[in-house]
Amino acid sequence: MSITIYHNPRCSKSRETLKLLQERGIEPEIREYLKDVPSTEELKSVLSALGITARELLRSKEAEYKEAGLDDQSLSDEAVIKAMTEYPKLIERPIVINGDQARIGRPPESVLEILA
Repeated sequence: MSITIYHNPRCSKSRETLKLLQERGIEPEIREYLKDVPSTEELKSVLSALGITARELLRSKEAEYKEAGLDDQSLSDEAVIKAMTEYPKLIERPIVINGDQARIGRPPESVLEILA
């Protein structure tokens, strides 16, 4: 089982989710997505695994959200994904990926659904 976590060590939910995995004997590949920014194609794959739209993956309370004009609801998924690659802080976290399935760790226990 190859598990990846899109992780921000400064985020308490991200740290809690990582700890939850490790307590279950899972040592995921840790991707600090603020340093190693996912490509457009990687984000599309993650969105597909999550089963959500690009807008649903946005952190709308970040200053960059308004700066990038993302409050414009008419923007396409392509435009939103491009903004996430330019402002990775806007990507909701943590994201745990297991094969073709993924979950956002909010709450952290939600990632357990894809570990069986």
